[in-house]
Amino acid sequence: MEPGLIRAAQSGDRDALITLLREIETHVYRTAYYIVNNEQDAMDAAQEALIRIYTKIGSYEEKAQFKTWIQRIVTNICIDKFRRNKPTVSIDEHDMVFHEKQNVEDEVLSAYAAQDIRSAIDQLPDHHRAVVVLRYLQDFSYNEIAESLDLPLNTVKSYLFRARQQLQTLLHDYQKGGVRG
Repeated sequence: MEPGLIRAAQSGDRDALITLLREIETHVYRTAYYIVNNEQDAMDAAQEALIRIYTKIGSYEEKAQFKTWIQRIVTNICIDKFRRNKPTVSIDEHDMVFHEKQNVEDEVLSAYAAQDIRSAIDQLPDHHRAVVVLRYLQDFSYNEIAESLDLPLNTVKSYLFRARQQLQTLLHDYQKGGVRG
């Protein structure tokens, strides 16, 4: 995000604010979808997040990165609003396209692996799922995750460590070269 655009939006420039919201709306929706794993709920959460960003832009302080400030808003809305609905994470579905030079068996096994990884992430507790989404799907640094979720850095590291252990246990068959069947 361009700092000048953010400052203009904060100072009341409506066009700058609309431009800023348009720039972040896909990111906001994608994050919401990863957390709630439901298109309609993700659209609702993204809309609520964009409204909150619109109304709270004046409270953004440059001591935090803008993307982590946005991420905190989206993540909190998703966790708070959809906790009762057992939010889940989804990795984008990938169409199975068979290419001439690729092994069809590998493509099928990759599709099963992606499905099993999605299923394993869905089984993680909310706080572990959130850090996994931010780290591995949104490519946030540990510090950015800590800022986004308002957690101490060591807690983020601990959650990621435990989440990886849980995923390793849940995905045990793949470690041995097995396939679910």
